[in-house]
Amino acid sequence: MAETRERWKSRTGFLLAAIGSAIGLGNIWRFNYICYKNGGGAFLIPYLTALIVAGISLLLLEYAIGHRARGSAPVAYKQVGKRWEWVGWMTVNVAMFGILIYYAVILAWCANFLTYSYSLKWGVDPGEFFKSSFLARTDSPWDLGSMQWHIVIALAVVWGLNWFITFKGIQRGIEIACKIFMPLLFVLTVILVIRGLTLPGAMTGVKWYLTPDFSKLGEFSVWQDAFTQVFFSIGVGFGIMIAYSSYLPRRANLTGNAMITALTNSGFSLFMAFAVFSTLGYMATETGQKASEVVKDGPALAFVVFPKAISLMPFAPQFFAVLFFTCLLVAGLSSSISIVEGFGSGLMDKFGLSRTKTVTLLCVIGFLGGLIYCTGAGLFWLDIVDHFIMGYAAVPLAIVECVVFGWLIRGAVKKKRARGADFLLMHINDVSDRKIRAWWVWVVRIVIPASLFTITVLGLIELFSEGYEGYPLSALLWIGLGAITIFFIVALFVALRPWHREKHPGWEDED
Repeated sequence: MAETRERWKSRTGFLLAAIGSAIGLGNIWRFNYICYKNGGGAFLIPYLTALIVAGISLLLLEYAIGHRARGSAPVAYKQVGKRWEWVGWMTVNVAMFGILIYYAVILAWCANFLTYSYSLKWGVDPGEFFKSSFLARTDSPWDLGSMQWHIVIALAVVWGLNWFITFKGIQRGIEIACKIFMPLLFVLTVILVIRGLTLPGAMTGVKWYLTPDFSKLGEFSVWQDAFTQVFFSIGVGFGIMIAYSSYLPRRANLTGNAMITALTNSGFSLFMAFAVFSTLGYMATETGQKASEVVKDGPALAFVVFPKAISLMPFAPQFFAVLFFTCLLVAGLSSSISIVEGFGSGLMDKFGLSRTKTVTLLCVIGFLGGLIYCTGAGLFWLDIVDHFIMGYAAVPLAIVECVVFGWLIRGAVKKKRARGADFLLMHINDVSDRKIRAWWVWVVRIVIPASLFTITVLGLIELFSEGYEGYPLSALLWIGLGAITIFFIVALFVALRPWHREKHPGWEDED
């Protein structure tokens, strides 16, 4: 069968795209809060342990799956067995309709705040501005309030950019965009770090970041946060890396690519933390606040704390604000286009749709789905859906991935047949410059699924015993569990539809 699948133009283009997918908003705002909360410098021990033992191994698994299957996540699961195809669709559903729809809204916030940066429109009380003027937040998830049209317009721009880049394809769209985005992101980050470290009180913040509290290492929650941060920061478990690696040429250094992608992603988090904590140290010095009062999680860090810190700067605060929100936008866009491609690749493989029709359909649905997050209750919906998707959909799907591809698949490499991760190990070593040992097989089969299973069980126990953020049970069930149920139904429906061609190159093809 003649192979017509697109290809990356260069290894550099692939690596920049994979790194761009991995580096996102979570590297900038979530990592810093998690690190501070879990012992500062001491947190780097479980974080780096999780990266080396499990993160790189899972990324390498997905590279091997996509490269060998030469198809999207649904194609890869279908090749294992028709009954597993729905898992592949569930994976890309969760990424596209679970994560990207609200992720694009956060990017719209970034775009809005980028325009506000020129006048520091958030004023002296960014918290009140963000909650009341910008979001018009209501008091309940069920009180939708009014549509915030400034967010809707920015959301349309974000989806327009996603459409334009992915519509152009692998070589002329995603690869070119990432060759622009990633160098720009790294330059912006260096400027932010230098500027942060030169502020009065910067070393106070750096000390918060690096001072280890080794007593935290005995708490299971610290290790739980470390593994969770590594898995989702790298971007595994969503079908993205499977799709991206499927566009690699027959000979590809998979082990080297996995190491470079994972280490660059984590290195960015560690480096960007100097910009964040030095700026927060300056803010604490200027306001007389304690560290615990300055370091905040998620949206509060990006849209409340940092704008407040920027407003206090004695020199060119507008310039620093533009740099910060441009950095957020670039990091977020490089991740969002990868999610569109991950799902779009599956649709093109399944139904033989053109790239134009596929990307247009997904971006229109994504924009319309995001409108619920543009209402006064949008922040509540975002928080609930994010918690359920990450904890009770993405993690179990990663466990299934390890079981299916670690134990069940069969294939041959150079006429030598093997099962599961043993087969993928042979394929990795056959196409890579650096060989890996048999320990990787047991990390995939045992260590990663056991770690993720423990995280899931403990999360469910906490959910049923303590609830989540004080939300009513009805909101958690209807919004959080309801979203997961819808994705499951859609995955089953698409999986039951016929393929436009039944045969795919993959496991049984000899290299």
